[in-house]
Amino acid sequence: MNRRAFLGTFPFVASASVRGANDRINIGFVGVGRRASWLIQHEDFGDGRIVSIADCSKAALDKASHILPDGANWTQYTDYREMFEKQKLDAVFVETTTHARARIVMQAMEAGLDVYAEKPLTLTVQEGQALVKSARHYKRVLQVGTQQRSMPINMYASKLVADGKLGKIKKVVVCNFLAPARWDNKAEEPMPEGLNWDEWCNQTELRPYHSDLHKGWMKWWDFDGGGQSWGVSGWGTHSLDQVQAALGTSLTGPTEIALGEGGKVALTYANGAVVSLEQPIIKDHQQLGGIFEGTKGRMQIIRGDFTCDDKPDFKKHAPDVMKEGPGENSPHIRNFLQCVRSRKKPNADVEIAHRSTSVCHLVNIARELGRTLQWDPKAERFPNDAEANSLLERPRRKGYELPRVG
Repeated sequence: MNRRAFLGTFPFVASASVRGANDRINIGFVGVGRRASWLIQHEDFGDGRIVSIADCSKAALDKASHILPDGANWTQYTDYREMFEKQKLDAVFVETTTHARARIVMQAMEAGLDVYAEKPLTLTVQEGQALVKSARHYKRVLQVGTQQRSMPINMYASKLVADGKLGKIKKVVVCNFLAPARWDNKAEEPMPEGLNWDEWCNQTELRPYHSDLHKGWMKWWDFDGGGQSWGVSGWGTHSLDQVQAALGTSLTGPTEIALGEGGKVALTYANGAVVSLEQPIIKDHQQLGGIFEGTKGRMQIIRGDFTCDDKPDFKKHAPDVMKEGPGENSPHIRNFLQCVRSRKKPNADVEIAHRSTSVCHLVNIARELGRTLQWDPKAERFPNDAEANSLLERPRRKGYELPRVG
């Protein structure tokens, strides 16, 4: 049995006993595009040490190796599985496209690695269910990059709402985030040198290469749930996760998804709260949260701050406002690395992230079918609705199936 297979069989030994408390945490990156480059350049990895990077694009690897002075020392891999096998890693950051992410995360956990996965965690509800099962089976730490879960002021504001300081929450107003578009095949363009296009397409159809697909993947239904910025599973992931945190519904979801005019959606929860996707997009990060309307007050939570005009005392003991930009992800990364050592669940644990990401998927499914849906958050199914349930997963291309667990 090789080393990585051994670690996958005995995960607690690898992370809690073999590595001493003062040892550095060896980190690998899978996917070194725009988001990974930002994290590497601008965030604090504490006692974590990047030792290797993997990407199906040789050009992306070469570019990433120049981000930091020691990047030239990182071992490069065009096949992440080879990195898992050969490198003595403790953790891996999976910063790939959404459609490739779930399978790689599962393979990393199977290999005995703890994982920091970019948001949105999944392309489908079924992928999220598989990731929860895998993380629990292999006893892995899995943190997802919804960093507002670790921002002190966001955590403070969420607790105020969850503890009933605004009374019973009747409505939460959020941005009417965009649905994904459909890709129409275009005339094939020359393939960039050093790109493994088969690997990039991953579970989806092996389409002719086109730069609009390669560079703009987040806009299209087959690859993401709505886009990096103002799509449902783009920054909508942050907004709806913030809502889940403050409502105290982190481990559940809505019971009804009602479709309104203009693509507006109303999500009704068992506690009576209605989350309404109705705000026009103004392309401002104040929309990365929500406006909470309760029987005792009203609060807006945004990234790194909150406002509550009718309850100024709430600000007296609040943590400092956290400015956006370099460093905003550092508390979240530190929380992950602390949990790699302690084996505790991180702030954006896999099940929390799965549930928040599922809300995004439910919005997209309702829009896709053009009708109101009932949802059983315990069973994670649409009761007596075969058509809607068929959209909880998707066929995967041969060779890119999810690993079996157990």
